[in-house]
Amino acid sequence: MSSWLPGGGSGGGGGAFAGTGASRWINMDTNQVKNLGGELTGENDAFSKKLGIDLTRQQRMIGFGACLGIGFVMSILGSVFLFTGSLVSFAILYSVGVVVSLTGTGFLLGFMKQFRQMFAKVRIAFTLAMIAAFIMVWVSAFAIGSAIVSLIFVVVLYVAFTLYSLSYIPYCIDLLKRMANKFF
Repeated sequence: MSSWLPGGGSGGGGGAFAGTGASRWINMDTNQVKNLGGELTGENDAFSKKLGIDLTRQQRMIGFGACLGIGFVMSILGSVFLFTGSLVSFAILYSVGVVVSLTGTGFLLGFMKQFRQMFAKVRIAFTLAMIAAFIMVWVSAFAIGSAIVSLIFVVVLYVAFTLYSLSYIPYCIDLLKRMANKFF
């Protein structure tokens, strides 16, 4: 007779939960095992339907954290190069660091869904400001050669990226608008 515990019983794992992991569920009526990792929320749709990749929640969080961490380190290193006078290294490291950080959120939402949501009404201004500031960091570093102008666009890029990120938190932008109206 089969055991209700994974891997237990006399057949070496022939029980109702045999072969199930933390992300698998069993339908007790039909005795079918189904992997629901992401199916309940549709969070794997962007990966499995478009790319043929099934990522667990943990793998998506690791991808997000790795991209965010690598992007942050690249941006900090780029900022160090700004103060040492190497504008080319600064422009490359800082702006690529922001793009890598932004790519990390694709692991959470799915890359195509994130791309579509970047141009949603609530965050299109932040997206366009980010793109414009990204371009202007490169222009100010390579074409103009001005550290001051580069630094100004880095600040604009940082603020736009922060506001873009905060726009995913419900009512956060409305709260920031109300706070700004109180002070200004």
